[in-house]
Amino acid sequence: MATDPFLQRFTLTLHAKGLGGCSSSTELFPDTGYAGRRNIYQAANSRVYVVGQYDARIIDSQSCQTRLSEFRSLDRNVIFVGSFDQDEAKHWRYFPAAQRPELPFEKR
Repeated sequence: MATDPFLQRFTLTLHAKGLGGCSSSTELFPDTGYAGRRNIYQAANSRVYVVGQYDARIIDSQSCQTRLSEFRSLDRNVIFVGSFDQDEAKHWRYFPAAQRPELPFEKR
């Protein structure tokens, strides 16, 4: 089971702005308190991967088109850019790769 019915549930929305001025929004898998972190990767062909515990999105940085993807179809030759996660005070923020290394997702 991906979520616990007794945990708080937070809706996460990804807002993307592209190099050419485009923008888009998409809903991500809800954060139940343990599944909120999203790792960000730079991939080939101007694509950005937003990968969570239970979902992955591919963003085309030229057109801002966002699509849901299966994990197995993601290119493995990518650069870890950073992650969105909670800090020690439980505030949601961005951690660049230079500040915090890539963290693996827990197997549940």
